[in-house]
Amino acid sequence: MPFRIKFGLSVAVALAALGGWFYMRYLGQSGPQWAVAFLGPFMVVSLWIFPEVMRTRSEGRTPRHQLRDARP
Repeated sequence: MPFRIKFGLSVAVALAALGGWFYMRYLGQSGPQWAVAFLGPFMVVSLWIFPEVMRTRSEGRTPRHQLRDARP
């Protein structure tokens, strides 16, 4: 994923978590408020830590559409 998209997504998730934090505080919900406080940064960090899955066409496997056509 390009850096600009990953950075923009990180900012959007952080802003949504911050908005959720204040909304839960406004409602007087302390449990969900702490859940949002944990999950927001966790999602941002996991976006940067875990690599994106990249598949090539030739991984030694036969594509599904070819398996379907090969059946008798």
